[in-house]
Amino acid sequence: MPLNSAQTRRPTLYDVATQAGVSPSLVSLFLKDPGRISEKRREAVQKAITQLGYRPSRAATTLASSRTKSIGLVIDDYRNPWFVDLLRGMESVLSDLGYQVTLADSRPGANRIKEATDGLLAMHVEALVLAAEPSEPMLAGTWVPTVVAGWRNGVPAGADLITNDDDRGGMMAADHLLALGHSHIGHLSGSDGASFHRRAGYQSTLEAAGVEVVIGESEGTSEEDGYGSACWLLDHHPGTTAIFAANDTMALGAFAAIKARGLSVPNEVSVIGYDNSPLAKSRFLDLTSIDNRSDVVGVDAARRLLARIDDPTLEPERKLIEPTLVLRGTTSAVR
Repeated sequence: MPLNSAQTRRPTLYDVATQAGVSPSLVSLFLKDPGRISEKRREAVQKAITQLGYRPSRAATTLASSRTKSIGLVIDDYRNPWFVDLLRGMESVLSDLGYQVTLADSRPGANRIKEATDGLLAMHVEALVLAAEPSEPMLAGTWVPTVVAGWRNGVPAGADLITNDDDRGGMMAADHLLALGHSHIGHLSGSDGASFHRRAGYQSTLEAAGVEVVIGESEGTSEEDGYGSACWLLDHHPGTTAIFAANDTMALGAFAAIKARGLSVPNEVSVIGYDNSPLAKSRFLDLTSIDNRSDVVGVDAARRLLARIDDPTLEPERKLIEPTLVLRGTTSAVR
């Protein structure tokens, strides 16, 4: 392929061989073990690859090796940024070993998680990380090593569970607000497994302190869910001085509900989120949040999957990661 010709298709191994003036088998050998060919030919092949913009076919490599080096990650909603740290933690372990993480978004809806998972399995992923609520058909178990990341309402048979200690995190949030003098603390919650545990920690702490438990519950945990729940909370409990949201996205909805009622954060209503997502870290929001250490969950999930791939006989395990409180500008002493 002449260098000055218009490239109308993806360059192939044969194009590289022609450009470099070598055989296709030598180019294949270069891709597998460049040290086995002479420096002169190695330089010629590398130059041709660079000039043509050639990229080896991952599919062809997979067929040749019977290994995909691919890990499937199912999340519940791209709109919730909590998974960013989870993915970064996974890739910090997997990338250097040549593994690729393939994302699938299940979004709420009948059988969506099964469809997302089946799609990944059809791509022959070697293992799965489920960061979403498993569907009923999945609870019977999966046939590849599987880790559930975060508390869920169910865990497939044979799967590992690696999660933040959400009960402890809910307690931390409540303790923080109580220490600031708040005694009218509302909680925005969802119906998923993580929300259940965060709510349980909040509730047990307030009950132990003799403070009324007020919960605005919704089906989901989106910004819109947070807004609706916060509106209900502020309208039915106008004396509320602090809100603990089940995640940072719901906290964003709470900000809108507070503003719509002419109130300000934190002067009149303190707000604390959960996940310590990129949203919470933004200078504009400066949101106090419970860090669920998703990056650590991701690291441990990746390491566990690699161990299960190497030894499929390993028994599943459950591991809790200790959360931390990250103080920012949205919580203050009651006024």
